[in-house]
Amino acid sequence: MGMSFAYGPTDADEARATLERALELGVTFYDTADAYAAGENEKFLSPFLKAHRDEVVLATKFALAVDPNDSTKRIINNDPAYIRACIDASLQRLGVDVIDLYYMHRRSPGVPIEETVGVMAELVAAGKVKHLGLSEVTGPELRAAQAVHPIAALQSEWSLFSRDIEQGVVPAAAELGVALVPYSPLGRGFLTGSFVSADKELGEGDFRRQQPRFTGDNAAANAALLEPVRTVAEAHGASLGQVALAWVQQQAQAHGLAVVPIPGTRKRNRVEENTAATRLELTSSELALLDPIAAQVAGDRYADMTFTSAGRE
Repeated sequence: MGMSFAYGPTDADEARATLERALELGVTFYDTADAYAAGENEKFLSPFLKAHRDEVVLATKFALAVDPNDSTKRIINNDPAYIRACIDASLQRLGVDVIDLYYMHRRSPGVPIEETVGVMAELVAAGKVKHLGLSEVTGPELRAAQAVHPIAALQSEWSLFSRDIEQGVVPAAAELGVALVPYSPLGRGFLTGSFVSADKELGEGDFRRQQPRFTGDNAAANAALLEPVRTVAEAHGASLGQVALAWVQQQAQAHGLAVVPIPGTRKRNRVEENTAATRLELTSSELALLDPIAAQVAGDRYADMTFTSAGRE
C-alpha cells in the first residue's frame, strides 16, 4: 500500500528495487488492493508480476474505496455486481489471469456475508480466483462465511498495540483452520520509533494523521509504551521493529494457527531488517514483559471503528 498510497511521497525506483530485494530474501507473498491509490498500486505491481508470476503468491482485495468527495472517508460496497466488476478490473490492472488470494476488504453489514462469499465462490469456479480471504470480520462472520466456501485467510490488524482480534476472531480462525494475516504489524511505523506525533512530524497527506492513537496527547502517551520494546531489542541487539515482528510471528505458537504478517516498506534496507526478524526468538519472560502494552494504548486504531471487526463485536 505504502508504495502508492497513504504514507506520503514514494521513490518509485526504490520501491521497485524493494520488491525485487524482498523476493531475493525469500518473501513470496505480495498483498495489494484495488483501494490503494484507486487501482494504481495494482498497476504498479504489474511489471514485477509479469517477471515473477510463478514465484509469488498474489493477494488483492475488493469492497473498499476512498470517498471521491472526502479523502478522509471510506465507502464499502459488497454488492454482487460490484464484486464481479472488481475482479475483472483487478485482473486487468495486475496483468494476470488469476488471483491467488482474493479478499473482501471490508464488510458491509447491509449485505449478508453468505451472499458476498457466494459471489466470491463463483469467481473460484470461473477460474479467476484460487482462494478466498476476508478482512476485518468478526468470529461469527467468519463462521458464517466458512459455511458457504472455505476461507483460506483472514486479514486484520494485529500487533503489540492492536490485540482486539484475540477476543473472538483469533479463536474462530484457529478452530476453522484459517490463517491469520496481520496487517500493520509495525503499528504503521509507530512501533519502530520512526515517529512520535503524526500531526507534528508527518506530511499533510499522510493517512496516519487521521488515526487517534498517533496524534495529540495519545501519541505522547503511546510513545512511552515503547520502553519495554526497547529493553527487549537491546537484549538481542535488534531493532524495535524486529521485536514487534517477532512478537507477531510467535502468536502462531500461542494461539495454534498459521500467522503470516505483512509489514509494508518502500525501502530495501527496511525489507532486509524486517525479514531478519524471522530469526529472532523471544523468551517467555520477554513475551511477558511485552504483554501488557496493548491494554495501555490510548486511542482507537481508526477514527471510525465501524470499519473493523472490533466495531461490530
